[in-house]
Amino acid sequence: MLELSLTRLHEGTVLLYALSVLLYFIDFLHNNRKANRIAFWLLAIVWLLQTIFLFLYMVKTGRFPVLTIFEGLYFYAWVLITLSLAINRLLRVDFTVFFTNVLGFIVMAVHTFAPVQMESSVHAQRLVSELLLIHITMAILSYGAFSLAFVFSLLYLIQYDLLKRKKWGKRLVRLGDLSKLEHMSYVLSVIGVPMLLFSVILGLQWAYIKVPDLFWFDPKIIGSFTVLAAYSVYLYLKVRKQVYGKTLALINIASFLVVIINFSLFGTLSKFHFWYT
Repeated sequence: MLELSLTRLHEGTVLLYALSVLLYFIDFLHNNRKANRIAFWLLAIVWLLQTIFLFLYMVKTGRFPVLTIFEGLYFYAWVLITLSLAINRLLRVDFTVFFTNVLGFIVMAVHTFAPVQMESSVHAQRLVSELLLIHITMAILSYGAFSLAFVFSLLYLIQYDLLKRKKWGKRLVRLGDLSKLEHMSYVLSVIGVPMLLFSVILGLQWAYIKVPDLFWFDPKIIGSFTVLAAYSVYLYLKVRKQVYGKTLALINIASFLVVIINFSLFGTLSKFHFWYT
């Protein structure tokens, strides 16, 4: 009975999240500050409920919940909501919050309504180790940084287009200036790259210990190094070649597409990433 009630509460949280995103969309279209404030507090409630669910799950399982795709998606959504709340309070970039939460809602909806694999808990028990825990947590946090970098790059392109077409108005101001959007995208990419690199190193170390027949051409390994290569090229072009503007934003967006492919497709093809099954 309690588990059923928690399930219904979790579904209610998704509805609250949907309402928050809707109000952010209204604010996006009509510059409605009242809708923005209500959306923020609804999002804060969603974050609080998600945090409680995470804590209860940790108490129930006795570990940090990131060892299966079911758990990883939920933690990823929690990271995105946490970052969006921080941005809303610290940077006051409203449209970044909107686009970040659209992405977060998609992740949370997939997590909530996807069928849970019964054997996931079995795999989780087999994979429990501090090394693996750190590896997965750092990977998800790096994906969170890359997600926000993607959002800032996307907003850059929208702002760039509005300026080019001379579409002046409140929306133009609220998007933030181009230099700030580009700088934030760059900073978040700088944060994400070393975190993902450390995650890959720890993951390979764990696999070397736990997987006797480690296949170095495993799709997940190749995908992770491809993500690192894509963002390394982005950073190289930014720092060494002084590439900036629309071209740099497009490169960042393309790099994030590699992240999505690596997170979803390559994970299902991997021979030893059981937490993706």
